[in-house]
Amino acid sequence: MSTKSKIEWTEQTWNPMVGCSKVSSGCKYCYAEVMAQRLQAMGTPGYENGFKLNLLPERLEQPLKRKKPTKYFVNSMSDLFHEEVPFSYIDKVFDVMERTPQHIYQILTKRADRMAEYFFNKSAPRNAWLGVTVENRKQGLRRIAKLRSVDANIRFLSVEPLLEDLGEVDFSDIHWVIVGGESGPNAREMKPEWAENIRIQCDEQNIAFFFKQWGGWGADGKKRSKKANGRLLNGKTWDDMPRIDAAVSYS
Repeated sequence: MSTKSKIEWTEQTWNPMVGCSKVSSGCKYCYAEVMAQRLQAMGTPGYENGFKLNLLPERLEQPLKRKKPTKYFVNSMSDLFHEEVPFSYIDKVFDVMERTPQHIYQILTKRADRMAEYFFNKSAPRNAWLGVTVENRKQGLRRIAKLRSVDANIRFLSVEPLLEDLGEVDFSDIHWVIVGGESGPNAREMKPEWAENIRIQCDEQNIAFFFKQWGGWGADGKKRSKKANGRLLNGKTWDDMPRIDAAVSYS
């Protein structure tokens, strides 16, 4: 079954595949890898091989069974555009999205090149939000440019874990920016001025801004639990969501 999510910007997770491989510095302390190993030890179906990529076609039709309009984070435990996922399988995933217009699907990838290749000469379903991870300037700006080339109703950035100051960023044709620090015992610190720099630029460029969490390091530079650090930036929460086109029905 799909699973109710604790992630602040979604409602449910849908994993028609699990497992992945590391491609950049943001992957170093991957939460999904740790979770997959735990699920493997528990004997959870789908995780027999730990964090190795595993297509799960038996999960493809899960959203079809839910009539209530729902935000789904697609592949919280994988990457839809992983190099080993055939385009024919990705077709099946998007077919389910087309058949369930009442839902919104949030798809996040670090493999922006392959996403752009898949969508060459075609558009994403209007209820599919396409996003890329931006953890640093070198890799992140290139991913943003690739995302911008894809015809999608909503394009978004997950700037998590934010590992450095991004400097000046062109957010044109991006609709939503999520910022967050890294969690876990090996979390790397996010500086308040890095997050604030992004927030200011989103405000200037009229982009929806969502501050997800501080993670393992607080705004005061002290390490403590994620819950204790909270998710206030400059004393307030930032929970903006992108404006949804009238063609997409969601309530």
